[in-house]
Amino acid sequence: MNEARIDKWLWAARIFKTRSVAANACKNGRVTINGSNVKPARIIKTNEIINVKKPPITYSFKVLQCIEQRVGAKLIPQIYENVTDAKQYELLEMSRISGFVDRARGTGRPTKKERRSLDSFIDPTLFGIDDDWDEGWDE
Repeated sequence: MNEARIDKWLWAARIFKTRSVAANACKNGRVTINGSNVKPARIIKTNEIINVKKPPITYSFKVLQCIEQRVGAKLIPQIYENVTDAKQYELLEMSRISGFVDRARGTGRPTKKERRSLDSFIDPTLFGIDDDWDEGWDE
């Protein structure tokens, strides 16, 4: 087989978990070939370079074999070659290290350590609150 649909290939090569997720990635512009976005029905051939954006990095794969049926994980090195730039992996590692800095809205309550760092950052005296504020209320 010399050619395959891009969405089927992405699923069969285990880059995406399901074919519908692969198709949605193509529709949303996260899959490119030669710098241009592709539709899910785009036919790919061997030796093409496919770029897949999975934030925070962009993976690059060289097609070694066109398949449309899912294969075992041991056969993946025969299907594609990972040609992702090393700088992309450094970017991934930096995002893992940053942790709290890129905390998404709605991810839950801060941990005990994060709460203490927030409390030390927001000093109560900045808001005019003193520890002696209730001394006049003994009446």
